Amino acid sequence: MEENKTRHLARILLVLVTITFVCNLVVLPLLPGIVGCGLLHIRPEYVVEGGDFFFEYSSGGSWLVFYSVLFWESYVTVWQDGYSAVLTLFLFASGCCTAVILAQARKILETLLEGEIFVRSNARHMRRAAVCCFVISGAALVRLLWGFWYYGSIAPLFTYNALFVPVFLMGGLLFLVMSALFLQAACLKEENDLTI
Repeated sequence: MEENKTRHLARILLVLVTITFVCNLVVLPLLPGIVGCGLLHIRPEYVVEGGDFFFEYSSGGSWLVFYSVLFWESYVTVWQDGYSAVLTLFLFASGCCTAVILAQARKILETLLEGEIFVRSNARHMRRAAVCCFVISGAALVRLLWGFWYYGSIAPLFTYNALFVPVFLMGGLLFLVMSALFLQAACLKEENDLTI
């Protein structure tokens, strides 16, 4: 009874992880455009006196055309400003690492569904996830230090970015501990299988 519940939960989690993984991969190449459109409020060429967004339609264009042009234009302009370039690089590094973490989680869940939990490959997958957590933590720390320099104040210390440093550091350490436990369990299982 308990095994069926575990497998059922693992199947549900595998579906959720897969959906998140696919969404992550879809968003990654769109990051410069998303960052550029998010910075629209500081682009004076698109703002008029009441704070409304302004776009001249030469042939009766639509808002979709405006935002599409702005989105693709952002792929070039996002690298011209220090803030948007650092934000884009940070989000891209974090997104790539998150994709790797999700891929490793999928592999672990697949072995769980096969009935093989304590295998060496699961320990390897957890070590890879730990490395990615450390990369995200390091990237957040670099962005935090850059924010101190860029703003000349401690204001970045009160952002979500400051929270990423300890959270992903602890996540990486947890993955390393779990990796060591899974490796030890896999060795014991192999030894037990050989003695029987």
